[in-house]
This record gives sequence, structure tokens and C-alpha cells, in this order.
Amino acid sequence: MLGVMILIVGLPKGLYYYKYHKFIEKFLDNLHISYLTSPNTNKNILNEGIRTCVDEACLPIKIFHGHVSYLRDKCDLILTPRIMKASDGEYICPKFCGLPEMIINSIPELTTITSSPLYLNDKKKIYKWCEKVGKLAGKTPSLIKESFEDALKYHANEKQGLDDEKGFSLKIALLGHLYTVYDNHLNMDVINKLHALDAGVITEECVKMIHIKSAIENLVKKPFWSNMIGTLGSGVHLAQNNLVDGIVFLSSFQCGIDSVSIDIMKDMIEDFPMLVLKLDEHSGQAGMDTRLEAFIDMLKRRKLIDLDISTHG
Repeated sequence: MLGVMILIVGLPKGLYYYKYHKFIEKFLDNLHISYLTSPNTNKNILNEGIRTCVDEACLPIKIFHGHVSYLRDKCDLILTPRIMKASDGEYICPKFCGLPEMIINSIPELTTITSSPLYLNDKKKIYKWCEKVGKLAGKTPSLIKESFEDALKYHANEKQGLDDEKGFSLKIALLGHLYTVYDNHLNMDVINKLHALDAGVITEECVKMIHIKSAIENLVKKPFWSNMIGTLGSGVHLAQNNLVDGIVFLSSFQCGIDSVSIDIMKDMIEDFPMLVLKLDEHSGQAGMDTRLEAFIDMLKRRKLIDLDISTHG
């Protein structure tokens, strides 16, 4: 991040962008730093990510490469966070830790990118990371500090997650990494597909952390992946308390964390309805539609049977 005076910051619309973009946008706005966000994931960005990224990477990492490639000649600095930790005592996917090296060695003619470690569980370290961006734009320490604190408050007050049960006959827990849940191209517009099938959606951000931790406290060993804890705990809590009618789990092919989460969740929720949708660059709309329609139809029949039994039992 040294040796360049930034005029425009590039924001790739992938990975943790979906959780922290309002914070970073507010921070940059406060500093009067111009920024350019890559467009929503589309076929061109996906194809570019597949072309530039290593074959062994999961689909979200490939898509992030596509977003960075889109921005490479349009800005002075691209934010490619090297996230080392998200919560105390927990770990994150190693691909996040090595993301800058993957980008540098995969995309030619690349502009300057960020490479400093980012610890999301430590406010002081987050500030140090943001301070480097502010200094590159020639901003004063006092303005950087003020902008950072304001952006933190703004982010904390923003509503997180999706919970739209009203007006729908069913309620579905849509689980998975947030960058699979909210990237409509990656997941083939699953949220709108569920709405069209008369099913509302709730995501893990709407479940309080006290419920998430309580749901998994009886496991032999506490999971040590941050993403796994949120997804697993929220799904188990919602299922065991019958707060949803079913679970749709979006899993990226080649994601080891997802594979473990799914197996543990199946054991914990027993016969509670769950549909696992594996996503990769070869996933097709027709297969997704058929499986969703069959799952929702099964849930509606199940609900009618339960209602009939309770009425005549």
C-alpha cells in the first residue's frame, strides 16, 4: 500500500463486501475519497474470475478475482483485504489470509492493492488498516480518526440480514456464507425464486449471538471456524425451535467448512427438512428451479398434513 497517491479506490463486490461495504463507503465518504464499486456479479465477471483464478479455488474466490480484474485499470488502489481473524478464539478460511498473493499472481497489469493484515476482532487494528488508506490520500490523522469512528457507528446502526416472513405461507432459513446468500448471480437469484414460491426468507444475521452459541454449546468440541459457528448455530436454533418451515443451505463446491457444517447440522436437526444446493461455475438454472420447487412443494404438503392432524387429532 506504499508509494502511490490514491485518487480513486476500487471496491470489488465480492466476499466480505456484503457485510462491510457500508462501513468502508461511509469511511471513504467522510474523507472525501472517490471510490468505484464493481458491478453486480454477471457472466463476464464470472468468466474472467474463472480464467484468472486457480482451478482449485471455490466459486466465491473466483468471482472475487473477476471483480478485481474489472477494476484493475479503473482506479489507483483496490481493496483486497487480507482478513486474518473475524472473532476472538476463532479462525477464518486460509484463502482470505492469502488473498492478496492469489490476486497478484493471477491478474496481470494490476494496479496497487491492499495487502496489510486485517483483524476484524480488534478495533485498534481495524483503525490501523483504515489509517493507511487515509494517509495514502493525504488526509490528516485527526480527520481519519473522526471518519473512522463515525463509520463504525454508522455500520453498527445499520440493519443486518434479511427477515421477510410477512405475506408468505412458508418461512425458510437461507444459510451459507454471506457472499453466497447475497450474490444473486452466484446463487442464481435464490431469494427471489423463494419469494415466487410463496416462501419468505430469514438469514443468520437475524439470529442473536446468544442463541447461536447456545445451540452449539453441547457439541463435543467448539467449532473454530467463524463462518461455521454463525451458520451452524443459527440453523440449529431456528430448526430446533420450529421458527422456520425448512432450511436451504447454499454450499460452495470445494468449501471444506461447508462440508463439515452440513454434516453436523444434519445430525443435530435430525429429520427437520433441509435442502443443500451445491454451487459452482457449472450450476444450472433448471436444476436449481426443479429442486427448489420440489422442496417447497414438500414443505407445503407437510404443513397441510400437520394442520390436519392438529385439527382432527
